Amino acid sequence: MNLTRPAGAVLLALALASVPVTAARATTAADEVNYVALGDSYASGTGAGNYSDALCTRSRNAYPALWAAANDPASFSFVACGGAKIPDVLDDQVSALDEDTTLVSLSIGGNDSGFASTMLSCQYSTLSACERALATAGEYVVNELPGELDGLYATVRAEAPDADVVVIGYPHLYKEGGLCLGGLSSAKRTAVNKGSDLLNETIAERAAAAGFAFADGRPAFAGHEICTGDAWISSSNVHPTAEGHASAYLPAFTAAVAGS
Repeated sequence: MNLTRPAGAVLLALALASVPVTAARATTAADEVNYVALGDSYASGTGAGNYSDALCTRSRNAYPALWAAANDPASFSFVACGGAKIPDVLDDQVSALDEDTTLVSLSIGGNDSGFASTMLSCQYSTLSACERALATAGEYVVNELPGELDGLYATVRAEAPDADVVVIGYPHLYKEGGLCLGGLSSAKRTAVNKGSDLLNETIAERAAAAGFAFADGRPAFAGHEICTGDAWISSSNVHPTAEGHASAYLPAFTAAVAGS
């Protein structure tokens, strides 16, 4: 009886059998998603209800939580917090990142540029006061925000060197033109949206310089701004509603993730 051939065949079969197992393990490791959501109230879900953390207005209806629920990542750290500015992200949020992080979302810059005070001026003061507040915010956006974003983005990359990072922009808040009962005048609405354009352009430019993807909130919310018949932004708190997160931010983020 010739034992050499069967023994060789057995060894070959065992060797071949081990290949798919090894490949499968490598594929699983490569496809594992560890997601960290950073940012301010537009990321945490202020105004979207169903809060898991009332202090940070962190909502189960916010796009990071919705994306995680739909995609079942290996890990999900939701640390975005309402009211956050760039220093808050650096001090309190980036510690959630590590070398195993594979996906990061980030919305920041609005509060740093004085979003709350500017909106108060535009809602309750004259057109000239609104324009002055927007001009002051614009000076910060042009002269100071780029450097602050660069520093933050560099830290995010250092803490999560292998992650895909998606920076989420802000929507136009108001429909322009026509009447808006109980809302801002047409001139104020146009001025506020121009301020949003400047902020988004700056954020998109610095995100690109860092090698990060940018998901633009303006086309995502188009036709659903305040003063439209089907608004996805609340006129009372000027933040996306649960519908805004599900129907605008979530698709925009999902598309950016797929393209990154």
